[in-house]
Amino acid sequence: METPSAPSSSDSSASKRPVYETHTTGSYWGDVKEAFKRLSLDDLQKIGEIPCARNSLLSGIASGVGVGAVRAMNTSAFAASNWAFGTFVVISLGTWQICQKSLMQERLRVQQVVEQMPKRFVKGTEESSTSDTK
Repeated sequence: METPSAPSSSDSSASKRPVYETHTTGSYWGDVKEAFKRLSLDDLQKIGEIPCARNSLLSGIASGVGVGAVRAMNTSAFAASNWAFGTFVVISLGTWQICQKSLMQERLRVQQVVEQMPKRFVKGTEESSTSDTK
């Protein structure tokens, strides 16, 4: 199980992300059982709320169906299903990574704008106060 803990005070970046500590049962299958105990149907219903999940899964499904259908015309159903599943995984993960990267870049741009807003405000008031005194 993972539980969030407070970030260490030595971290100077002041990140707001929780730090996760992993608690294991000591055996692989025990950990798998604990992981499945934590899953619920409610988790699957909320998958659309995860950033990038919906688009990634839809892209992967559509690509997998397309490649599987094309491969089914030339090969056996088993080979076609392997191609379909492989395509689904590759496209889903690729789309997920691209979307996550663009979200991170957008967050960095927003953070830079927010950090520079006070500087712009102070600069504007300094210019107006110097023009008032002249």
